[in-house]
Amino acid sequence: MARLTNPLLKNIIIRTQFDSVRKKQCLQYLNTLRTLQYDGYKTVYFGETEIPETLVTGEDFSDSYYIHTPTWCILHAGGSQGWVPWKYRMFLRDDLCIKKEDSIFFEFCDVVKKAYGKCAIVVKGQRQQDEMKPKADKEGEAQAYVPTSVNLTSIVCSPGVAKSYGHELISLPSPYNYLNPLDSAWSSMKWFIINNRKEFSLQSADNVYTYQYILFSDLISKGIEKVNPSKWKALTKKVRRWENYYLGKYS
Repeated sequence: MARLTNPLLKNIIIRTQFDSVRKKQCLQYLNTLRTLQYDGYKTVYFGETEIPETLVTGEDFSDSYYIHTPTWCILHAGGSQGWVPWKYRMFLRDDLCIKKEDSIFFEFCDVVKKAYGKCAIVVKGQRQQDEMKPKADKEGEAQAYVPTSVNLTSIVCSPGVAKSYGHELISLPSPYNYLNPLDSAWSSMKWFIINNRKEFSLQSADNVYTYQYILFSDLISKGIEKVNPSKWKALTKKVRRWENYYLGKYS
């Protein structure tokens, strides 16, 4: 009798010639991170996420023609001790080129130095065009790509700036972004926004129009606050288990 496989249980694994390069990048990242941790560096995950206006208002334009709506970019950091005691930044994105802020990363490095001492600052690396063209050494063995800086939406994270404050900047290889617990923290914050946006919304009406006022800053701050230190510990422990798995598998 023929047996049918549930489509949800099917996995399509595509292997390419670059798999070995990505594994080496992952192992290089993990070995560097563990060495710094053993040397007393605190691990801090620094990054950003986008908040579309529709996520806050709850409006659905999926059946309409393209409507440009503003998108906000939130910049923050956290680790096993919770959110870094630093006032997060929020930027409004539009079609214009956003000027990179030079002073924010300096300020951030200064704050984490005062709060934690020397830190390993982990930032998600962006997919590089030359990732598909791995460089080879004299023995023909592919080497991992190590960027000189990491560009986020509104700031540039420089290894030189990090070193000037006693920190080390590490770029997490893009295929392994899930080794960054900050992504899960952003997801928790966004679910809070979806489930609680009505509580931060005020309605006003006149003879012609009805207005909706959203306490946006309060909504974002409360959503960030809900990702408490205990939740951060759970997220970082999960990442730690994945790190141990890859260290055992790739070493």
